[in-house]
Amino acid sequence: MKTGGRVLIADDHPLTREGLALAARSAMPGITTICVGSIAEASVEMENRAGFRMVLLDFQLPDARGYSGLLALQFRDPRTPIVVVTAREDPSLVEAAKALGAAGYLFKSLPLDAIAVRLRDVDAGRTSFPADTVASATIAAARARIGDLSPAQHGVLMALTDGRSNKEIARVLDVTEATVKAHLTAIFRKMGVTNRIQALLAIQPLIGSVGA
Repeated sequence: MKTGGRVLIADDHPLTREGLALAARSAMPGITTICVGSIAEASVEMENRAGFRMVLLDFQLPDARGYSGLLALQFRDPRTPIVVVTAREDPSLVEAAKALGAAGYLFKSLPLDAIAVRLRDVDAGRTSFPADTVASATIAAARARIGDLSPAQHGVLMALTDGRSNKEIARVLDVTEATVKAHLTAIFRKMGVTNRIQALLAIQPLIGSVGA
């Protein structure tokens, strides 16, 4: 059984942060919780403190649009499981989170003990999403476009959403620029597109631009 480690909680409401911290400590005894109120603050914490055990991420942070915050934190550390915790009980958002590689999607309306149970599942290497959600045709089509990508290709594609250059992507992912270019070639082929702009347009339904 794992013990200790750090869990990052990104939510702009102090009471919600405290509640999530209680649930996280119940699910993972011995952890230290670090709370922030924005994607910018979360990014700094992930850059300065390597190896978070988990991230709990509010969907509607002030400096995020749609899933831009999820993608930014995934880029910081693709290995850390990120659980979206939100009041938005929207099936399309759930399905988009799955497609983008989130480890879970939890409703804030759940009791804290139920949230703790689901966090324990994620900590054990499983995913946790609401049952019986059905993707819209648009979401399903976008998911299908990226369904055949390898984990490395998925990471490179997600990095594109932040407007990063090949050099920046290579530096953060610790690969060569030639490797990034090779991944992009494979990504474009699998998605049936020819350039970055077309690739980003294809996954726009997943990224979304839903305001807070």
